[in-house]
Formats: sequence, C-alpha cells, structure tokens
Amino acid sequence: MLPKDCFHLSFARGGGPGGQHVNKTETKVDLRLDLAAAAAVLGDDDVARIREALAGRLDAEGRVCVTASEHRSQFQNLEAAMERMRSLLASALMRRKKRYATRPTRGSQRRRVDEKRHRGEIKRGRQGLD
Repeated sequence: MLPKDCFHLSFARGGGPGGQHVNKTETKVDLRLDLAAAAAVLGDDDVARIREALAGRLDAEGRVCVTASEHRSQFQNLEAAMERMRSLLASALMRRKKRYATRPTRGSQRRRVDEKRHRGEIKRGRQGLD
C-alpha cells in the first residue's frame, strides 16, 4: 500500500451526462502517482518495471496518470480512478512466468505432416480430368 503523499489529485469539469450540472461542478478526477516518491516504498526494481510497463501513461514529470469521468459524482470518479490505478500497478508488478523453449513431439510432427499430405490429396482430387 502506497502512502497518500505519493499521489497527486486534481479535479476538473468533466463532460458526459449531467446537463447543466456538468458545467458548474468539477467531477472529473485526475490521479497521478509520483514514481520518484514511490521508489522509497516499492524499491528501484519495481519502479523500473512500472516505468517500462506503463510508459504510455507517464507524463512529462514521470508520473503515472489515470483519469475518471464516467460518473456524475466526484467521489465515484475518485473511487474509479483509484481502482484503475490499483489494477494498472498490479498488472505492471506481476512477475511473468519464464518460458522455456520446447520441441514438438515426434507424434505431433507426424500428425502435422500427415495432415499436410491429406490436404494435398484433397486438392489434387479437385483437379478435374479435362
């Protein structure tokens, strides 16, 4: 769990449903995670992994940006933005399973060649005798 001082929160007027209410209330939430401050909690390796995985979501200062404006209330948009940030960080920090190269089995190679031969026979059978 990251401390609150790692996040920068701002609000803006969001579009979408709400009629005239939308023009006078700031319901859009802009949530940013300062990776430099988060490095003290997460560590440099995890921060590097986040930077690499979420490179498209970084702003000029190197903060991860998430916005939410789908709800009419500021509180619901804040919850949505926090949940989105949580899922982004969880997917970025998940360690991928190392893959090992394997070779096809003899049986699978035989089945593949047999199927190719069978398809060729089908196509040869379509060639009409003129």
